[in-house]
Amino acid sequence: MNKTSFFHAVCLATCMLFLPFLHAQNSVSSDGKVTLEDLWIYYKYFPQSASEFRWMNDDQYYSTLESEGGLTIWKNGIVEGKRLEAILNITQLDLGEEVDAKDVTDYSFNSDESKILLKAKIEPIYRRSRKEISYVYDRQTKNLFQLHDGQKVSYATFSPDASKIAYTFDNNLYYYDFTSQKRIQVTYDGKLNHIINGSTDWVYEEELSFAKAFEWSPDNQRIAFFRFDETRVLEFSMVMYGELYPDQHRFKYPKAGEQNALVTIQIYDLNTKATMPADIGPETDQYISRMAWTPNDNQLALLRLNRLQNQVDLLLVEPASGKSTTLLTEKTDTYVEVEKDKWHFLSNSTDFIWTSEASGYNHIYRYSREGKLVKQLTKGKFDVDEILGADEENNKIYFTSTEVSPLERHLYSISLEGKGKKQLTKQEGMHNITFSSSYSYYVDNYSTARDPNRTVLAHNNGKTEKTLVDNNGLRERVNALNIRQPEFFNFETSEGISLNGWMIKPKNFDPNTKHPVLMFCYGGPESQEVLNAWGHGDPFNYMWFQHLAQEGYIVACVDNRGTNGRGTAFKKATHGDLGRLETIDQIETAKYLQQQTYVDPDRIGIWGWSYGGYLTSLCMVKGGGIFKAGIAVAPVTNWRFYDTIYTERYLKRPQENAKGYDENSPINYAKDLQGAYLLVHGMADDNVHYQNSVEWVDALIRANKQFDMFFYPNKNHGIFGGITRYHLYTKMTNFIKENL
Repeated sequence: MNKTSFFHAVCLATCMLFLPFLHAQNSVSSDGKVTLEDLWIYYKYFPQSASEFRWMNDDQYYSTLESEGGLTIWKNGIVEGKRLEAILNITQLDLGEEVDAKDVTDYSFNSDESKILLKAKIEPIYRRSRKEISYVYDRQTKNLFQLHDGQKVSYATFSPDASKIAYTFDNNLYYYDFTSQKRIQVTYDGKLNHIINGSTDWVYEEELSFAKAFEWSPDNQRIAFFRFDETRVLEFSMVMYGELYPDQHRFKYPKAGEQNALVTIQIYDLNTKATMPADIGPETDQYISRMAWTPNDNQLALLRLNRLQNQVDLLLVEPASGKSTTLLTEKTDTYVEVEKDKWHFLSNSTDFIWTSEASGYNHIYRYSREGKLVKQLTKGKFDVDEILGADEENNKIYFTSTEVSPLERHLYSISLEGKGKKQLTKQEGMHNITFSSSYSYYVDNYSTARDPNRTVLAHNNGKTEKTLVDNNGLRERVNALNIRQPEFFNFETSEGISLNGWMIKPKNFDPNTKHPVLMFCYGGPESQEVLNAWGHGDPFNYMWFQHLAQEGYIVACVDNRGTNGRGTAFKKATHGDLGRLETIDQIETAKYLQQQTYVDPDRIGIWGWSYGGYLTSLCMVKGGGIFKAGIAVAPVTNWRFYDTIYTERYLKRPQENAKGYDENSPINYAKDLQGAYLLVHGMADDNVHYQNSVEWVDALIRANKQFDMFFYPNKNHGIFGGITRYHLYTKMTNFIKENL
């Protein structure tokens, strides 16, 4: 369960599957209504972005992959504002009998752009992992080479000098040497559900946010890679239906308190063909959350987390010997932030940049190679959200933060000495930034709660050079609808806690009329739903909420304690006690809404997905009947069923904190369920297992509680594919209309 709201990732992935609809469907229904067909069959309301935009080495140029006139990679000029030349017409290549040009959907260049890696028939595995048929095209010789005899491989990556390319296949690490024209197998012990080399296991991929687990050294002489020994990890089984005898899909999944894979870091020397283990200490029950080579001296840097994730060590490994030294150690009473990279090694100095929440807010620090603090570079009652890079030539670090508002993200620059901080983005809203390689330009995809995304190209001084995507078509479609802009609000709970929220009211809102309310929640640790962004970062649900508003419902959302953007104390308040404070805050929200003159106090409902399904279920059993109806999609119902890294980060292990697990499990309160309740789950959910709902249903039956449920065969945590989302949202809409 990634800390970011699950919808944000799934909606994008789903949208990409139906991309042609985004461009083909431009009209809106004649009566100005938001229809479920428009949302989940025609995908009319998803904003376009410049996702195909790829910076080239000379950041006066960028490349795009376009199908017009035959699938082609184009070179585009920033100054010229147009296509300049065709880099490669993929349609003209001989890709083999079973691959067509339209199957190529991704590409990348090597460091000097003399070679192009083409990826075809990409097959997702889990959230980030995938495999594909990979080709290397040499722009000088015009030769096209197919990796691993055309079999699907993963994470193909050029060496820095592009003389070789490494990849994984069947849990082993390989590389191909273009000079000798030989394929070299680095590891031989890879085996499904036993040993993984060069890629991550399920829990690392899901909770530490990376799947590729190998890195070339800057001098091209070594490959460092993760090795996972999963032998002791217990397997989870999912039934896949469709055949006479359904298939059992089995994979390693470490549940809270159970054994993880044994993880080691190996360093392979291309010259000696020898593999050296890195010294990561005597403890084996730990995590290596990040790995990178230092840019100026070919040392291997590692971030090591203890099992409870409340201590992080920065290790520096000498690759020839494998010996390590500890540069920096950070401890906390709760947990150390691991989702975003905490470090950045400078190229023109032995210093490194580090982020820490030690002050109560996430800020940037500069350290010497000896691990001594040089200076704290940012300060204040705001969180640095992300470091985007260091422009050492111009002595600047670029980062985004919440300084303007917890509801927004803005781009800033500051010197490497911590001076001259400057806000570069002036327009209100959420800004998603991608810099060019030399930091001369950046692409800014931004929006507000009232206005869809715009994507602009800007100079590093903040001046906009040109608009790349304006989304005027979407803006016109939305403006033609009978909808009302969302409103932000804030209230104080009975405990004196200030909570932020948004609300969508019906277009013809009458403050003297009592309206039913549907509350939406996610609420998981470090998530955030109350954002000044188009759709609050979730365009599909936003337009569904507008559909409900057109039917007379008020839709509201509040970020409870444990969520992001407001400093460490607010974010980590739920540590060790997941579910309790979040549920209190959602119930307090319902009580606040009951007090509003325009709300029908007897018609308040709540719904959520994943962590939001968990909170919805808790609210329905602990709310004392304040919620008339609730919908829980893919909910966790007992944290003992969830994975080690996520669950133990926030709850510790069940062996150490049984109370934290059991006192906020809906299963233990089934007898207290009040109101109409709909439970939905995908039966092939590799993330929040279907087991959660099965055990929950069993408890509800034993408590003699009536409820509705619907399960989707062969669907994962996202419950999408074909018209599945349309079916799901039709079911939820009907349930709301019948019960709220």
